[in-house]
Amino acid sequence: MATTEPAELIQRHLDMLVDTGAETGVQVAVYRDGALIVDAVAGTADPATGRPLTSRTPIFGFSIGKNVTAILAHLLVARGHLDYDSPVTDLWPEFGAHGKGTVTLRHVLTHTTGLPAMPRDITPRRLPDWSRVCDALAAAEPLWRPGTAMGYHSYTFGYLVGELARRATGRPVHELLREWVTAPLGLEEQLFLAVPRASLAGVARLDQATWETPAGPGGTEAIHAPWETRPSAGLGNTADILCADIPSVGTAGAHALAAMFDSVLRGELVDPARLSAMSALAYEGTDQVFGTPARMTLGFPSGRIGAPAGADSGAFGWPGGGGSYAYADPARGVAFALTKNRLTPDFDTVLSVTALLADQLA
Repeated sequence: MATTEPAELIQRHLDMLVDTGAETGVQVAVYRDGALIVDAVAGTADPATGRPLTSRTPIFGFSIGKNVTAILAHLLVARGHLDYDSPVTDLWPEFGAHGKGTVTLRHVLTHTTGLPAMPRDITPRRLPDWSRVCDALAAAEPLWRPGTAMGYHSYTFGYLVGELARRATGRPVHELLREWVTAPLGLEEQLFLAVPRASLAGVARLDQATWETPAGPGGTEAIHAPWETRPSAGLGNTADILCADIPSVGTAGAHALAAMFDSVLRGELVDPARLSAMSALAYEGTDQVFGTPARMTLGFPSGRIGAPAGADSGAFGWPGGGGSYAYADPARGVAFALTKNRLTPDFDTVLSVTALLADQLA
């Protein structure tokens, strides 16, 4: 059970967001120095039936699943299956086509491989076809020489890490997640990269606000296809998508994500060298997809959404399209996650919650 002061404040705030219609269902979990200090939930898991949301209900999230896949990449290195600087072609020779033979796991983790977008023949309905997606990525021509620029790898990131994991261990990423993370932490029914069919009834249903996706910088056409950067409730409510390994997305509750990051901070999942790689700046430049400043650790954006300008706590973690977010802050011992089932075009809910939390933890 979470302790009281920040928990009560956050709970009242979530209730207000649901009561005013800003959110349908929302979860917030916060660990500090190993203690669960916030475990708040409000609203419904299914807007159509009124099924209540609980703090353990898994919710499909766009890109927030990259937190899980990036941690698995570090575990693959820690267990001797991969190395940050070994060529991808050591395990995946076909990937070397069109000058990609220099790509390493480090490039994959910093989104500098030059493959930010799916090949155009890969559409959302093809995403569950693992072999087809990976074959298309292996044959693709990079948009820049690997390692020379960074651009957000929306869906490609998960398949690149996942195929390396499969070739290194012989097993799909959802099995590695269960064995290495969710089973040891007791999170089996709260965190998935591929939801078992038998567990689908317990997953929240998404609903959606509408918004426009801007084009890429200086051009008339975005680098990504619209579906790669515009989250869709229809996609996230599709059983074949929920049940497939698509490791840039995932299905998780806030408690599970915060508990996973807390175990990272406490050294239960990774050693100090791996935690340092997660928090230390590994790339700084301009995101070629969005034209915005980019600061990357190995696997994560560096810094925290809404942090004061110039603040450098070593926090790291992925937001998700639609407004969810999870991060770890080693300097403060804080692991945070907010998940929700209404897809919105902004992070207003995250910013309002983290502002309240900052006042409480100051």
